[in-house]
Amino acid sequence: MMSKSSRFQAISGYSIIIVGLYAAVAAAIAAALVGAVNLFPFFENIDATLNTPAKIRLATIIALSLFTLSLLTVFAMAIAKSKRHNLRFAFDKRMRQMLTDFFLPLAAGGLVSIALIMQQHYGLTSSIMLLFYGLALVNSSHYTYPALRWLGYAELALGIADCLTVKHAILFWFLGFSVMHIIFGIVYVIMFERKKF
Repeated sequence: MMSKSSRFQAISGYSIIIVGLYAAVAAAIAAALVGAVNLFPFFENIDATLNTPAKIRLATIIALSLFTLSLLTVFAMAIAKSKRHNLRFAFDKRMRQMLTDFFLPLAAGGLVSIALIMQQHYGLTSSIMLLFYGLALVNSSHYTYPALRWLGYAELALGIADCLTVKHAILFWFLGFSVMHIIFGIVYVIMFERKKF
């Protein structure tokens, strides 16, 4: 009972689904940016690589925008859920520890990814993102619902599979950050939200 009461329960399953939808849009834009698909007319004359400073800047802006929008969505919906259901939402010691355990591997993976992109070693960038994100989820899952670690395991498995393949980075990125989020979000809503509220 003490463990359950100290667990962070305000995460909204719907926010997990929405983050997955954001990632689907970002993956489509990234695929168009590198020339894998031609979704938009203004991407028509772009080479099929991230080989110019302008394209690297655009990819960085897209990634940072997705990250910021995802964080804002998760926090806004968590605050709304906590108010709606009288759940505990405070930036106390436990919340700070959860955020530290989540953001430490995420920041390390982000810095490694940036270093790879700056050195024009793009091949393993999506793998690094998936692996460190999976580690962040597993690392912070004991502060919230333990089921969250299964999303982390799925991200780790996709990251490893991505390391072993060639020319499918955007597909694995899409599967990890979009499809897995949407599936997990639906399961999360059914298991932890509809039953309780």
